[in-house]
Amino acid sequence: MCGLLLRADAQDRAALWRGNDRAGRCQYTFTVPSPVESSCPQTGGPEMEGLKARLGLLEVLVSRLTGGETGGPQAAGARAQSDLQEALNRATGERNLLQGEKERLERELGGLQRRMEEMRRETEKLRSRPCPPQTPVVPPNPSLQSSGLMRPAGESPPPCCFSFILSHSTFSPASDSAWQYGPSFQELKAEVTEVPAPDGSEDNTGCGELVSVGEPVTHRKADNIAGKYGVWMQDPEAVSPYGPSMVWRIDTIGTEVLLLPELVESTGATIYRGSLYYQRRRSRTLIRYDLASESTAARRDLPHAGFHGQYPYSWGGYTDIDLSVDEQGLWAVYSTSKAKGAIVISQLDPNTLEVKKSWETNIRKTSVANSFIICGRMYTVSSYAAPNAIINHVYDTATSEGKAVAIPFRNKYHYNSMVDYNLAQRKLFAWDNFHIVSYDLRLGHKQAN
Repeated sequence: MCGLLLRADAQDRAALWRGNDRAGRCQYTFTVPSPVESSCPQTGGPEMEGLKARLGLLEVLVSRLTGGETGGPQAAGARAQSDLQEALNRATGERNLLQGEKERLERELGGLQRRMEEMRRETEKLRSRPCPPQTPVVPPNPSLQSSGLMRPAGESPPPCCFSFILSHSTFSPASDSAWQYGPSFQELKAEVTEVPAPDGSEDNTGCGELVSVGEPVTHRKADNIAGKYGVWMQDPEAVSPYGPSMVWRIDTIGTEVLLLPELVESTGATIYRGSLYYQRRRSRTLIRYDLASESTAARRDLPHAGFHGQYPYSWGGYTDIDLSVDEQGLWAVYSTSKAKGAIVISQLDPNTLEVKKSWETNIRKTSVANSFIICGRMYTVSSYAAPNAIINHVYDTATSEGKAVAIPFRNKYHYNSMVDYNLAQRKLFAWDNFHIVSYDLRLGHKQAN
């Protein structure tokens, strides 16, 4: 142990001491006697107690900031590391689940693509196969007549390659879950369906204003979800090889054979002069598909038309563009942003699909359930579901004027997704919740009778 003592003069009585402490470290000590106090007070007191309390609070705060009230910084660090490892394990597990789901979906997609290619090859084989010998026409069978699937005597069947045309489509009315999830399919079939002709008691050849709509007549009922929504129609100016009795039907979901070159949207299709007219899916493009050559004859955008849910009818279903045919030709009912959702009526050139003339109404398209055109007059239906609805508006393109009306209209099956004027029969054709129905009409020139 080292030691050194230095003293000042006797008057100052200061001393410096250097020596080793108990741990062997060199320590300097400097002492100076108080010139005032003869003795030191007791250690502690209020000041010391206050200082100790503040130090205790500081230690507690430091402990909390480092991860807990107990355990100190090392325990806090260990807990933080454990939490991070747990989060990493969860993220890794979720990543593995997502990777497995991705691989499963890729396998399903590959299977669907292979299936579609097989179906395409099979379709090509069927199209190139000669038609089988035609069976003799049999007399009408009452059971077939009641189901609406009989062929009139003397009517030759269409070539086998034209017996049906099928197209893939996705279609999602908001009120039906079957449309909201997963893909769906669309089928266009050529059938001969017996529709009662006018009985001759009324002359329906004129073009007066609509006076009344008869009770719905049911022709057939679909037996599965493929027939809940759809379109059925008849060509008023049929072209060979199809006769005027041929009725065409589109089931909005169903069969998985793909033939139409463009996907179909909604229930607004129509047939006229041997061509199918329809709206291409998710677009404002109109397609004219020639049935005899099975090829696209024309395509054109309908200028500024809303599509895919921008301006549908009140029942939804992406019914933004509705095509129809009457005594004056081909029509489109739709809306635009410029019209702010009001119905726009355009007359189209049936060959080129060009707009010949347009009329803007003051009828909100989303406020009506459907519409149809007779003799250049557009009529709207108030409800698609109410059993006792009305025809509530008429707009005459000849005068560019509209008015409110109240002509009773019955939705027998409470979900009418398609109402169109059938010029060939001079009736309304409708698709009401799995049911194919028609309505007789009376026009204004018969009112006096």
